[in-house]
Amino acid sequence: MLTIRNVTMNDLRDLVIIEHICFPIEEAATEEAFKQRIQLIPDSFFVAEECGVIIGLVNGPVIEKEFITDDLFEKIKPNPPSGGHQTVLGVAVTPHFQTRGVATALLSHLEKEARLKNRETITLTCKEDLIPFYENLGYQNRGVSKSEHGGVMWYNMNKKLL
Repeated sequence: MLTIRNVTMNDLRDLVIIEHICFPIEEAATEEAFKQRIQLIPDSFFVAEECGVIIGLVNGPVIEKEFITDDLFEKIKPNPPSGGHQTVLGVAVTPHFQTRGVATALLSHLEKEARLKNRETITLTCKEDLIPFYENLGYQNRGVSKSEHGGVMWYNMNKKLL
């Protein structure tokens, strides 16, 4: 059975492994970035477990602006108690568990938590091939992002919550 819970520092090693399996090195969050996120935004960092084994993650800070900026991949601050825009800096699922609804479950859990805290939107960037996945979850394509993260083209996607 799939369980989704808040992250803890004990999860760090598994998170780094999953991230590096799922993303090229230029795009993957570093161990240091994960440590910072676990310490500062545990309220918007969730892991998915199957039989006690971590198989996926979703995380991102709450920001004041509508879209993600590249500086967030390096430096973030604690989330405000309410309001703002919930970001998704990363969603990753171990390849063996992909196409089983784990990413959708993680994003739904993040959305539920964001609604409880009166966040205005959920905002993320994705590559062109993932636009239909996010559109099926109710996100709107808001065009090419200014992000240069990992040296690839990203698209701004967001979903209004209020």
